[in-house]
Amino acid sequence: MTTPDHESPAPQPPTPGQRDRVYRSPMGIAGGVLLLAIVAWLGIDALATGRERTPWLALATMIFLVPLVATFTLRPAVFANEERLRIRNPFRVITVPWGEVVSLRSGYSNEVVAKSGGKYQLWAVPVSLRARKKAAARDARANAQRAAEAGGRGGRRGSGMGGGFGFGGLSRGAAAGVSDGPARAESDKVMDDLRELLETKGESDAAQGEVTVRWAYEIAAPVVAGAVLLAILVATG
Repeated sequence: MTTPDHESPAPQPPTPGQRDRVYRSPMGIAGGVLLLAIVAWLGIDALATGRERTPWLALATMIFLVPLVATFTLRPAVFANEERLRIRNPFRVITVPWGEVVSLRSGYSNEVVAKSGGKYQLWAVPVSLRARKKAAARDARANAQRAAEAGGRGGRRGSGMGGGFGFGGLSRGAAAGVSDGPARAESDKVMDDLRELLETKGESDAAQGEVTVRWAYEIAAPVVAGAVLLAILVATG
């Protein structure tokens, strides 16, 4: 019986998949934490000091409001990698391979349009018209400043060589001519990132598949239970 001169190499662990890019709304999270703190403060106070039916009403209200607030503020998120886009909305989780995405639209809301005709809103990337106006105003001011500096450089060059090249005038002009691009609202920057992934990965074999939609019954159940309990207490009061 012969023995092998060397042992076969141990199988290598699979290469971990690319980590998702995660997009969430900081303002939504901050608002949700604040609302939950207020609900907890008022509810616990009513449970501790309330009389007769007040503690039961407070308990039912908390069972209804806490998951509802968390669902609409803390839960929404968008996960994107090279293969697919996963949208976690309040009561649904939608997985859309890039090959199934027709477009990413931005209007009064940001949404994904699939080849099947389905439209899925990105709750975690809300549109802020105020942020867009502020970004447009910043861009307009930057353009006006660049135009004014360019005009000043032209006037100095016309008056003589000293004005064009003396005391670092040329270096300032070159720096002023460099633009970082138009100002963009944060939600629009997120959509730009997602569009770049769509353009670069949409045709790859790994990005093909079907759209899947899963309802988050684990989130809806406590909300419905709290609403039913609160309705019963109010009706029997």
